[in-house]
Amino acid sequence: MTEAQPRGHAPAEESRSDAQGMTRFDDAYDQPDPRAYFRALRPWGYQTPHHAQRVFRRLLAARTAAGREQGPATVLDLCCSYGINAALLRHDLTLEELYEHYAAADAAALTTAELVERDRALYAARRRPDAVRVIGLDMAAHAIAYARAVGLLDEGFAENLEAAPPSRALLRAVRHTRLITVTGGASFLSARTFTPLLASVEGPVWVAAFVLRTGSYRAVADSLAAHGLVTEKLTAPTFPQRRFTGERERRYAVDAVTAAGEDPRGKEADGAFHTALYLSRPAAEVADAPLSALLGDGL
Repeated sequence: MTEAQPRGHAPAEESRSDAQGMTRFDDAYDQPDPRAYFRALRPWGYQTPHHAQRVFRRLLAARTAAGREQGPATVLDLCCSYGINAALLRHDLTLEELYEHYAAADAAALTTAELVERDRALYAARRRPDAVRVIGLDMAAHAIAYARAVGLLDEGFAENLEAAPPSRALLRAVRHTRLITVTGGASFLSARTFTPLLASVEGPVWVAAFVLRTGSYRAVADSLAAHGLVTEKLTAPTFPQRRFTGERERRYAVDAVTAAGEDPRGKEADGAFHTALYLSRPAAEVADAPLSALLGDGL
């Protein structure tokens, strides 16, 4: 899922705009496989998972270096869609390679069942020896089923906690989570999602989210604070999300970012949505090492 539109992406010819002027790409978000998703994203240069791959690996390495992990950590990816973050986190792959893989002519000729078999072999061959355990949560049942079928998710749950309480199976699965990740959809999440999850996690957990600068993360940060987590915002750099589909989107984004007290120059004013990184951790851990020190240089 991406935050520029509530329900993911569809082929460009099927896109439409909402009342704010943002392009919605709904139809490819819950297909049996991710081919339409990647075909729709590619023309607009969607790249948040590329940034997240580096950031999430650094955060997990920081936890390990601090002695907070014994063995592979468990990651809970919210709004996980087809498991793209898991693919990049657990495998020696890049986002550009995934675009090439799913947009290739030979991929277009396959049935979903054939694609699943090919993808299962791909991900098994490229799996990293230090692969973390990943649980996926998304309301899109087809996307979750695909991610589980090809081995991207250890467990996956097609649930919408904004609309209904979590299942017992989900609450059991997340008990040992150490990092909760969000790369799209943060503006559609609230305490209704985070509160039951955090109440079920045993031990300290971090929450890392890439959030569009057109919206606010305050409500989520407040809900995390109720569980003892202090939220930091990385002031620089910001991270390009995707190019605008037209002038109407650009005007919307520039106006929204300006209203939020941010400067759109060199970012939204130049033609692309940008996200900011937020990290929420226990207060003592924030005091030990601020977010900028955790991530180091080179982002």
